[in-house]
Amino acid sequence: MPSSVSASAPTPPSPATLWTPLTYSVFRAIWIASVVSNIGTWMQNVAGVWLVTTLTTSALLVALMQTATSLPAFMLSLPAGAMGDLVDRRKLLLCTQGFMGVVAFVLGILTLLGQVSALGVLGFTFLLGIGAALNAPIWQTVTTELVPRPVLGFAITLNGVSNNIARALGPAIGGIIIAHYSPGYVFLLNGISFVGTLLVVYRWKRNAETSSGPTENFMGALRTGIRYVQYSPAIYAVLFRTFGFAFGASAMWALLSVVTARRLHLQSGSYGVLLSWLGAGAITGAFLMGRAGHRLNFNQRVLLGSCVFVGTNVGLALAPNEYWLFPVMFLSGIAWLMTMTSFSTTVQLHVPKWVQARVVSIYMLVFQAGLSIGSIVWGELADRLGLQQALLGAASWMAVSLALAIPFPMRSAEGLDLTPAENWPAPTIEGDVDPDHGPVMVTIEYQVPLADQPAFRQAIARLSRLRLRDGALNAGVFADLASPTSITEFFYVATWGEHERQHHRFTREDLLVEAEVQRFHTGPEPPQVRHFLSFPKTTNVELPTPVESLEGPR
Repeated sequence: MPSSVSASAPTPPSPATLWTPLTYSVFRAIWIASVVSNIGTWMQNVAGVWLVTTLTTSALLVALMQTATSLPAFMLSLPAGAMGDLVDRRKLLLCTQGFMGVVAFVLGILTLLGQVSALGVLGFTFLLGIGAALNAPIWQTVTTELVPRPVLGFAITLNGVSNNIARALGPAIGGIIIAHYSPGYVFLLNGISFVGTLLVVYRWKRNAETSSGPTENFMGALRTGIRYVQYSPAIYAVLFRTFGFAFGASAMWALLSVVTARRLHLQSGSYGVLLSWLGAGAITGAFLMGRAGHRLNFNQRVLLGSCVFVGTNVGLALAPNEYWLFPVMFLSGIAWLMTMTSFSTTVQLHVPKWVQARVVSIYMLVFQAGLSIGSIVWGELADRLGLQQALLGAASWMAVSLALAIPFPMRSAEGLDLTPAENWPAPTIEGDVDPDHGPVMVTIEYQVPLADQPAFRQAIARLSRLRLRDGALNAGVFADLASPTSITEFFYVATWGEHERQHHRFTREDLLVEAEVQRFHTGPEPPQVRHFLSFPKTTNVELPTPVESLEGPR
């Protein structure tokens, strides 16, 4: 497995605080660079929309600016995650930051020369969106390499603070430059911000990665990431909760400007002030979490954040004037940061490094889907039923979504050891096996007394889930009809190379599940493991077959 910077970092002070991640020099440098880069991005957003507004009378083209920014995330989030796990992350960051810097500089120069059209701005915005979509999952997972696990939650919180500082400062700075000079200068400044990040990442001396088994191909890596989420209850619980929260919270982002302009009859300046209160709340939330965050677990934080957003949507629907909305937006900012960092931290703490970027990309895709679909739904309801009814409907959704905590509780990651176990002995084979040959079936034979078999079935079901999560296409158990105490576990994978990768994916945490299964074995020798390659060699089976049961014979 790849080694990380954090592996040689000093032990964090006990207890860690919000400022602890900043004591690690590489994280501190990258965090400062991200603040500058995020400010440039928010400046770019304001300048791009304003420029399109001045270049065309089409409201559709102006609205398409948001599409040009978000569409690449839907298209490229999963491929970006696969790339982040297959290719050196430092090199990918250098490529994405350099690409976005070049695009920003070219757009700035063309704008200053008066050679850009509204469609041209849309095109350049789409290119920047591509860079951001490829960059996002890699940037998030890099944090796990820069700080040790005990302070990772605070590091992710600081990343949220970075974006909210930029949200507060970027539009204001961009607006001033546009008012006195030209949007072209904003684009150039954004390009310079990417250069700063590029230099910081270039100076980061990331430890070289070592190969852990045969290299995965791109499509196989995509399937593996999806399969890992499918068989990881802790992960898909977060995804369900994330979508439910994002869907309801999207009403605030989608309808705040409409509330400001149409219900309260205020100007754009008031809209900016409300966003500033939101950003101030998010920054305050970071300090509160740093001081008292340990008193609430992640599940409780999400529940509290959802309750606050029930009030947010009610406040937007019923507040008589903007002054009532100032505390509403402030509390919403606290709740937003607290909830989103809880989701992100839970995902990253539950995932080993080999699949981390892929899982984070799926999480980001689900989050963006919740925001996008929610915005469409609440906007359509506002047009058909009225603004207040749509906001009250969103508040009702948030209240109902609290019930998701019952079937999908967010599990604690405290104490999890996700480092590779590397304890599986290499199978004894004659000759060489082509890594692309398959499928491969593995069997493990146990001797389990009849009285222990009900408990054994529960334990082996958990182990079978791990086999499926780490690459098996099917898994289960059989009992010998002639000898009922003889139980055989089986699983098969698409290729021999994929099975070799399974050896490196099994973690020390998984050893506990395996040990629970093996304690039921009563034979004189350890459970016997056999490996079977299809005979004659057949075409690789790519798609998993349905698993009817993970519990074994009834």
